[in-house]
Amino acid sequence: MPLVPLSWLSDHVDIPAGTTAEQLAQALVKVGLEEETIHPAKVTGPLVVGRVLSIVKETASNGKTVNYCRVDVGEHNDAPGSGKEPSDLPSRGIICGAHNFVEGDLVAVCLPGAVLPGDFAIAARKTYGHISDGMICSARELGLGDEHDGIIVLTERYPDRDIPAVGSDLLGFLGLGEEILEINVTPDRGYCFSMRGVAREYSHSTGASFRDPGVVGTIISEVPAATADGFPVKVADRAPINGRIGCDRFVARIVRGINPQAPSPQWLVDRLESAGMRSLSLAVDVTNYVMLDLGQPMHAYDLSALVSPIVVRRAMPGESLVTLDDVTRPLDGEDLLITDSPQGEGTRIIGLAGVMGGQYSEVEEHTTDILLEAAHFDAVSVARISRRHRLVSEASKRFERGVDPRLPAVAAQRAVDLLVRYGGGVADPAVTDLDDTYSPAPIRFACDHAQRLTGVEYSQERIVELLETIGCSVTYVDDALQVVPPSWRPDLVGPAHLVEEIARLDGYDNIPVVLPAAPAGKGLTQAQKARRMVAQTLAESALVEVNSYPFVSDSFDRQRLTPSDTRRNALRLRNPLADDTPLLRTSIIDTLLDTAARNISRGMEGVGLFECGMVVRPEGCQPTPLIGADRRPADEELAALMAGTPRQPWHVGIVLAGKTGSALEGQRAYDWHDGVDAVKRVASVLGVRVEVCRAWEAQVSTLKGAPMPSPATDPADVAPWHPGRVARIFVRRGRDLVDIAMAGELHPGVCQAFALPPRAIAAEIDLDALIGAMDEAPVQVRPVSTYPVAKEDFAFVLPADIPASRVEQAVRQGAGALAESVTLFDIYQGDQVDAGYRSLAFAVRLRGDHTLSAQEIAAVRQNVIQRVTKQLGGRLRA
Repeated sequence: MPLVPLSWLSDHVDIPAGTTAEQLAQALVKVGLEEETIHPAKVTGPLVVGRVLSIVKETASNGKTVNYCRVDVGEHNDAPGSGKEPSDLPSRGIICGAHNFVEGDLVAVCLPGAVLPGDFAIAARKTYGHISDGMICSARELGLGDEHDGIIVLTERYPDRDIPAVGSDLLGFLGLGEEILEINVTPDRGYCFSMRGVAREYSHSTGASFRDPGVVGTIISEVPAATADGFPVKVADRAPINGRIGCDRFVARIVRGINPQAPSPQWLVDRLESAGMRSLSLAVDVTNYVMLDLGQPMHAYDLSALVSPIVVRRAMPGESLVTLDDVTRPLDGEDLLITDSPQGEGTRIIGLAGVMGGQYSEVEEHTTDILLEAAHFDAVSVARISRRHRLVSEASKRFERGVDPRLPAVAAQRAVDLLVRYGGGVADPAVTDLDDTYSPAPIRFACDHAQRLTGVEYSQERIVELLETIGCSVTYVDDALQVVPPSWRPDLVGPAHLVEEIARLDGYDNIPVVLPAAPAGKGLTQAQKARRMVAQTLAESALVEVNSYPFVSDSFDRQRLTPSDTRRNALRLRNPLADDTPLLRTSIIDTLLDTAARNISRGMEGVGLFECGMVVRPEGCQPTPLIGADRRPADEELAALMAGTPRQPWHVGIVLAGKTGSALEGQRAYDWHDGVDAVKRVASVLGVRVEVCRAWEAQVSTLKGAPMPSPATDPADVAPWHPGRVARIFVRRGRDLVDIAMAGELHPGVCQAFALPPRAIAAEIDLDALIGAMDEAPVQVRPVSTYPVAKEDFAFVLPADIPASRVEQAVRQGAGALAESVTLFDIYQGDQVDAGYRSLAFAVRLRGDHTLSAQEIAAVRQNVIQRVTKQLGGRLRA
């Protein structure tokens, strides 16, 4: 985010004296530039100019030699009779360990009460036999750099600046007492990554006078035109993006005879550091300064290392580049490159255009002749390069948001002037300026458009005033305005964008707040209510609800799914959020198993999780091309789009692993009953009666003509569950059976693959199918009977392969409407029954709307026995 020092900003806009960073933030937020943070001043408290009056060397007992100095600090000198050490002249006594100054030097003195970087407070203290009443500071102690060889001698460090009088405040002079505002810039306001852009916005907000540094006649008096002998540059872009070439302007300027040892002026170093950049060398500092000031990224090359011509082109197959960060990067055919020609035209790569330079031709310690590049690159090209190589630079942040194409020549001249002035160089008269830029397209703007979008009635004069304020050229054409946006606003391409600017500058507070009338709601649908009831029921059962991402990897092998399993037919995303999870889940278990494993791996002894969400089943959908947004789609296009949308049913997944229980109930391991019971509770709360059978059981008989679910002949058919410890839960729809859930133990191999405890439990419910059964058999509320209950027990001997659920159903049918509950309470296989048979005992509770007579109870008992005997071949156990 850009850092905005007020002292720098005031070069381009009139800021009232005493303005604080907080007040600056308040002004900028009115025009859409939000405050990120305010960085406090580096130094607080008194920091003043001092003159060294005397130096007395003292040798301590540890052998260290220090200087006891009397320093004149003007009005801050010790008062006569203060009790401190006397002096012939008013002054302060200070102990200093540095030796790079002499009597008469002007130095920076921190007085007691000041606080230096690192929260280092200055106070008077006795040391080396004297009272040190302050501190003579070095650059590092003040946070001005890493130099710590000695203290700052102001006349040596700032030879081109007038040093304030003795005793005067130094905070402003050194830029240390200044708070710095950091702002958040939205992607469409790339011009605000410069002091030029922020100053313009401050002017819009406050009406302060703005001096545009990007216009010839302000900081730059004139810009020379291109010459025939300029350094040769060619643009050979064979792959334009969005109909635009990657580089439509390239300015190259040469400065010769620069002193390679020339330091950057201190004011420039201070400004770079206040903006968050380090000083590297004069040439690099100048290009960075111009970028921060004007918004035009630049690059400096060692002219002696370049071979003409420079060629701007796209990468070729197999090419790579070692960038300035010493990383070798394979290049893509869309990468825009800066190249030169040591072995033929454009053969050597010297940089990624608009992002980062390469190792060749970079400015080094001995460089005396410099070629400056100031170009305009296509924003889309730079953005793709930056993201492709995960390489974000200060240049790329500006180019990908749009840079003013009119700036390169002005920025290059500004850099040339600074290098000539501070580096002792000479500007070469040869100028290269390839300019294929074009003016922004005019926008036809109806004056009532602003009112239609904002609700505010703007006069035509006000609209013209606001648009001209932001730099637009406005003319009248027929009954509308023709608006040409300024070159630094590539985001203004339509009437709606102009309306946004009008509303922004006129003030968002002027837009009235009108609350629309809220129509009466219809409430939740039945399906929504059912899903909430299911989630609440499972949560009340001590399970924890999770919401996992629906994106999965190819974990089907870990679940032991067969190659023909339809759950392997997962939809692959064209642009996944993560390369390792490119598929959409076909089962809730796909993501829930990983979630449970993650919790187990972090020390949980037991987990009980559930998730209610959609899965994607793409079977039967027809792929269709995307529909454009330039017009309303035709009915057949919408139908094709819907046909290409995969089915997305709601499922509920449950995973139980490890231990459960409490201190009162005791600890136990989850078992398969817990999974089946959870499914039953879900069905019960929705009022749907379900039936359970073992998934591996063969069913040979029928009940009311409805076949039971077919057996699982292959263990893989029930993956990821254990083939012998899993149940199928289904509902009856007329004469059809509909599977709605599977529940039971996971396969041992699946537990191992997902690092889950042995015998972990999982269940998955087709919630849409369950809710559909609820629609067919709505819950009937029955009054609570006050009449006594009658209890009858039955024990039937039947073949062992007949499921208990079928016997229970026959008992219910025999008991009829009087059956309040049927409960299986005993299963017996042993010596008292024949081999291949078992005894199933049921407790039946009967209740009616009157006290049941003995004859009625006997009739029910006889009906139950007949049902089980005739339908299932059972007999009452003696």
